[in-house]
Amino acid sequence: MDHQQSPAPGSLSWRLSSHPITLLTFLAFRSSSLLVYLFGLLFTENLVLIFIITILLLAGDFYYLKNIAGRRLVGLRWWNEVDPSSGDSKWVFESSEPGTKVVNPTDSRFFWLASYVQPLLWIALAILALVRFMFIWLPLVAIALALTITNSLAFSRCDKFSQASNIAGGAFSASGMAGNIASGMVGRFFNRG
Repeated sequence: MDHQQSPAPGSLSWRLSSHPITLLTFLAFRSSSLLVYLFGLLFTENLVLIFIITILLLAGDFYYLKNIAGRRLVGLRWWNEVDPSSGDSKWVFESSEPGTKVVNPTDSRFFWLASYVQPLLWIALAILALVRFMFIWLPLVAIALALTITNSLAFSRCDKFSQASNIAGGAFSASGMAGNIASGMVGRFFNRG
């Protein structure tokens, strides 16, 4: 008898995902821009077409990661707000309430691995373009780096913000509980008289 072992929780198997369609779409967007950039010349000689398709895929990846995959896979979201009076820009971070969303370890591993590996791959492609003197590809790689690094940095900060908020929330609820216990003990002491 042939028994298939199920993958361990947190392993890189999309079958363990809580949101497999979101995860597969996320991975498709993450890989498609790289694949078009790397193999586009095999199908067409038109550099402009490859450039445009890659930019559109990068924009779709940026939007999907920022607004859908981040929220569904790891419970994080970020956006940029501009103060109309001063013109100052600030990033706003949002995370799911502690206890309301349990993040699947598989989703989390895929999300963070893909978020950090893609900018590294684009950096390697930038170095390769420089070494091969293919300067025509550098603007595309620069745009790819700007988009992927922005998302990676924003989600890293959002995750740190979420962890700090959870710790602070736990401390406040613990101090609230400690305050209730202390006031209850003091109240009993004065009521005994």
